[in-house]
Amino acid sequence: MVLQGILKEHCLDIQKQAEERMEFLTSQMQKTEGVTEQLKATDQMKWVGMMNNIRASAEEIVLSELIYS
Repeated sequence: MVLQGILKEHCLDIQKQAEERMEFLTSQMQKTEGVTEQLKATDQMKWVGMMNNIRASAEEIVLSELIYS
C-alpha cells in the first residue's frame, strides 16, 4: 500500500468507518440501556458510569470488527 500510495487513503477510510460505527453503536446501546438526558440531569455519576461502559463496549466491538479482522 505504501508503494502504491494508497495507505493514507485506506487509513482515513478505516477511521471514518470506525467513527461512524462507534456513533451508531453508542446511540443504540444508550436506547437499549435507558441512558437518557433525564438521567443525566438527575444522576450525573450514574450517567457517566453507564456512558463509560457503553463507550468501552462499543470500542471493543469496533476494534474486533474493523481493526483486528
